[in-house]
Amino acid sequence: MTPGDKMALVVSALLSFSMMNSSAQTPAAAPPAVPADVSPLYIVTYVETRPTARDETAALLKSYRDASRAAQGNLRSLVVQRVRRPGQFVVVAAWKDKAAWDAHMAAASTKAFREKLGALRNAPADDRFHNSLSVGPLDDPKAPGAVYGVTHVDVIPPQKDNAIAALKVLGEANRSAGGNVRYEIVQQTNRPNHFTVFEVWRSREAFDANGMSAHQREFRDKLAQMAGALYDERLYELLD
Repeated sequence: MTPGDKMALVVSALLSFSMMNSSAQTPAAAPPAVPADVSPLYIVTYVETRPTARDETAALLKSYRDASRAAQGNLRSLVVQRVRRPGQFVVVAAWKDKAAWDAHMAAASTKAFREKLGALRNAPADDRFHNSLSVGPLDDPKAPGAVYGVTHVDVIPPQKDNAIAALKVLGEANRSAGGNVRYEIVQQTNRPNHFTVFEVWRSREAFDANGMSAHQREFRDKLAQMAGALYDERLYELLD
């Protein structure tokens, strides 16, 4: 190889590195804005606190929940705590529309809550916005001894419509299953191939029995051909 050939290879490598570095530094496009006309607007907020601050966080979240319920435009606000990871919580809320949520977020009390939460967190609060897909009436799903589940379902974009069809069938079947209190499936507004399942069962036995049902197994078989990520099913207890 001649000195000229070596120099050409060096220049080519430097140009390739420069292009890769420039691409890596290009900021990702911002997710689409939440549509103003989604009503109700379902919001699922994941909270992960330091293990040493879980009791303080629980008290703070209870106060926030109560304040949210009193806010104009709030249709539901409840908090669940993970069974085996008690430093993890989920706020399951519904608002009349985006304007009601924005007014709530602009309130001084909400800003103070977020600031306090920020001092206790392990990770930033993760707000996910949804439109309804397969839901029942927005009633109070509390039941003594109930088991609460929150599951993130992610499918590859080309399978979105197939996933919607399968999830709707699953929702109808599970709402009719013995021991079910609520089974709600909502779709993310900015990532329509992502969904959240919120479910309430009267007991762990009822939850387990449904997990072995033919309709649940059939759905999981279909999902295996569509999934873009692990089926992330987590169980919680109501923070009351």
